[in-house]
Amino acid sequence: MVETLKLEVVTPQAVVVSEDVHMVTLPAIEGQMGVYPQHARVITQIVPGEITVTKDGVDRSLAVGEGLVDVSAERVSVVTDMAIPAEQIDEARVEEARTRAAARLREKISDEEVASVNASLARSLAQLQIKRRRRM
Repeated sequence: MVETLKLEVVTPQAVVVSEDVHMVTLPAIEGQMGVYPQHARVITQIVPGEITVTKDGVDRSLAVGEGLVDVSAERVSVVTDMAIPAEQIDEARVEEARTRAAARLREKISDEEVASVNASLARSLAQLQIKRRRRM
């Protein structure tokens, strides 16, 4: 039996993760989804939140934005607009982005701009949640 999964997390800018892992937890649109080797085939949407990667008994976190995930028995492929390892999150910069997005929502803007700002706000909140939880 296969004991690991090949995890690949890709953004438009880079391949953020490409490694064999023991488990992946994803923020799927239906709720948190845990994936072990030999998982049933699934294609679903992910929402801004946290991906937890377990390898050799150690958990690592990534803040992710919206995207798609393709799960098979041997592989988890994530394509997302943002993926940042927890240790690389700059809390001050993210808090500034969150404040700007919240201020922008108070202005008179088009529906398209509201959707874009809300997406930016969701990505910022996902990063802040991960960074602040790690600090505790």
